[in-house]
Amino acid sequence: MAAASGCSSSDDEDSGKPAAKAAAAAKTPSVEETTATFQTAVTKFDTDGGCLDRAPGTCWEQMVALMEPARDLRKAMNTEKTVGAEFWTEAYALIDTMEKGIAVGDDKGLTVADEKMAAMLSNRDDVLGSAHKLSDWLDQHPIA
Repeated sequence: MAAASGCSSSDDEDSGKPAAKAAAAAKTPSVEETTATFQTAVTKFDTDGGCLDRAPGTCWEQMVALMEPARDLRKAMNTEKTVGAEFWTEAYALIDTMEKGIAVGDDKGLTVADEKMAAMLSNRDDVLGSAHKLSDWLDQHPIA
C-alpha cells in the first residue's frame, strides 16, 4: 500500500536534490561563454553596418540585441568565483549604463546635426557606446 500512496523514502528525496542543483548550475553559462556571445553580438552589430540612420526608432532592435547578451554576461559575472566583485566594477558600470539607455524604452535617434548635442539627447551612446567599451574592457581583462 505504501507504494500506491505515492510516499517515497528519504533516500529518493535526497537523490533528486543534487541533480536539481547541478541542473540549476548548468543553466548559468560561464563568463567565457557569455563573453564570447556578447563579443559576437558586438561584432555582428559592427559588420552589419552599425546604426547609420539618425532617425529615432531605427536602431532599437540592434540596441536590444546587444543588451540581452550583456545581461547574460552580468549573470555569469555574478556567479564567477575566481575573481571578486571588485574585479568587475567597470564592467558592471558599463552594463548599468546600457540598462539606463534601454530603460528609455525606444531609440531616441540622433535628431540634431551637432554631434555632441545629438549624443546628449540620444540614448544610443549609453547602449551602443557602452557595449563597445565593455567589449574592449573584456578584451583587456580575460578570465580564462
